[in-house]
Amino acid sequence: MSPDAADKRTSLLVWGALTIVYVVWGSTYLAIMIVIETIPPLLSGAMRFIAAGLVLATAILALRGREAFRMTAREAGGAALVGLLLLTGGNGMVATAEQHISSGLAALLVASVPLWLVVLRIAARDRPRVLTLTGVLIGFGGVAGLSLAGGDAASDGAGIVIILLASVSWSVGSFLSGRIPMPANPFSASAIEMAAGGAGLLLIGLTTGERLDPSAVSGRSWSALAYLVVMGSLVAFTSYVWLLGNAPISLVSTYAYVNPVVAVALGALVLGEPVTGPMIAAGLVIVVGVALVVSTERRGRRAVPEHETEPEPAPA
Repeated sequence: MSPDAADKRTSLLVWGALTIVYVVWGSTYLAIMIVIETIPPLLSGAMRFIAAGLVLATAILALRGREAFRMTAREAGGAALVGLLLLTGGNGMVATAEQHISSGLAALLVASVPLWLVVLRIAARDRPRVLTLTGVLIGFGGVAGLSLAGGDAASDGAGIVIILLASVSWSVGSFLSGRIPMPANPFSASAIEMAAGGAGLLLIGLTTGERLDPSAVSGRSWSALAYLVVMGSLVAFTSYVWLLGNAPISLVSTYAYVNPVVAVALGALVLGEPVTGPMIAAGLVIVVGVALVVSTERRGRRAVPEHETEPEPAPA
């Protein structure tokens, strides 16, 4: 194969994988909304992540052997902690919030995760660039506007508060993932995160009184749950990890402001969710702020120390 042909093939693979991350992670908010129509939110998340974690762990063992899971107790504990913050706290609260707000509004507010990460960096005495701070101020202005406007008449304050707490939990987990001991293999780390996050969701769900009645679950909820397991937690994540090693991070990071646009469009088209003028305006402000933060950080980024990793992505 000639160098030009190889470059063209790689370019096609990059854009194919990026399209998967754009569309699939953007669609997970819609899928969650369909799942929780007939399945309790926390138990649905538990089933999703325990199933995905088992499938991923089995695939790793088959392809890489036990060596892939060779890690210290501190590294395994670090992955479990990150899983609890990202999946039990972050994803669990997203599913809970979507009982009160539209999937599109949830996605727009979760898009604030890169902004919260900058706030955490400031708290850790890391001084961001001026343009980064400008993007944070712009983005949080959009978050404030969207929170006050409520997105649509069907939204309530509790759902907005829960989704903002979900964003903070995901941000803390993402922030810590590059600063605490973690397994060297990112797929093994993710399998542990999914197992721990799913177990946390199961425990909290059962403790708070959630129960699953299989006879009451609709076919479309089962289908949406299967989609979340296979496409959301396995295919899109694998595509994302592959992209980190084969595409410019500035390009990969664009998922952060493409996903909410996809989510809003799908929520309106499939579920008929209302998209109001104030919601569009505030959402655009958030996306502009996030785009400024992401682009500025990637342009000014120095080499990542060996002990740090890329921040965890923030799909639903």
